[in-house]
Amino acid sequence: MTPNPNNETLVDLNEEVTEAGTDLPQLTTRRDIASHTAFDRDGLIRFVIGPDGFVVPDLAEKLPGRGLWVKSDLESLELAIKKNLFSRAAKKQAKVPEGLIDQVHSLLRRRILEQLGLARREGQLTTGFEKVAAMLKSSVPPKAAWLIEAVDGSSDGRNKLLSVVFPHRPDVNICGIFNNDELSLALGLENVIHATLIEGRRSLRVGRELRRISGFEPLFPPQWQEKPFH
Repeated sequence: MTPNPNNETLVDLNEEVTEAGTDLPQLTTRRDIASHTAFDRDGLIRFVIGPDGFVVPDLAEKLPGRGLWVKSDLESLELAIKKNLFSRAAKKQAKVPEGLIDQVHSLLRRRILEQLGLARREGQLTTGFEKVAAMLKSSVPPKAAWLIEAVDGSSDGRNKLLSVVFPHRPDVNICGIFNNDELSLALGLENVIHATLIEGRRSLRVGRELRRISGFEPLFPPQWQEKPFH
């Protein structure tokens, strides 16, 4: 649902919502303070009011205090700031720090890179063109869940891998938001251009963060949209 600047209804932000008309438990949801709509918390960002009265992003959802949840996209966060929805939802004065949107975006990028580093140390992530290509072509579990391409890598190698994904592996997700230096530093390797993350718990965690950051930047870069690999 698109954020509604006219909807000023106060809601219990900690309320767990179940699907109407059923007693079956659903995935844990929270209400977005911008749209007052319930969403799966995996698509939301939690904020709390710090002791100094400033709004603090809590991406790990561990900070004490009442959670103020905002849908993880630029439009929703801009609206929450513009309409002073943090104060309204918290029922007390909440000060928004300068650059909060950039801070959230930066924290999301950092969390993803940290998760990728953990995946590599756990043996859940493969790098290098030949290994990645073999993983994408393999039908034997564990299969590739994500193809991660350096945004500044050569289009030739990237297009060859994308030609495997489209249309043969539609189940593989694509991430192209990090450059070579960022991936290399996060993984502790040199010149990382191509990587693939296999299915498993780590890929689910990475996937959650990537879906959250997709509200701030496209996972598939605009310059790749022509899809010359078809």
